[in-house]
Amino acid sequence: MYVCSCFGITEKQVREHADTGACTPRQIASACKAGTDCGGCVRRIQSLLGRGDCPRRELIDSGAPDPLGAEAGAAAPAALSEAA
Repeated sequence: MYVCSCFGITEKQVREHADTGACTPRQIASACKAGTDCGGCVRRIQSLLGRGDCPRRELIDSGAPDPLGAEAGAAAPAALSEAA
């Protein structure tokens, strides 16, 4: 069944991204663009992700650095301001 009609993303694809570490709708969007156009699928993505076990979420909640690079994301605005 389709979750995101804008980009043709299915429930299976969302679950596959979740299995590889995407724990939030934003991380799903980064992986496959679902939820980035009209936004109508974000609640469905949230329900598919639930609040179940997510090893990355548990690590982040315990204070470990984000393995997907939240620190790198924080550095990007500085790099952009330097370029300007």
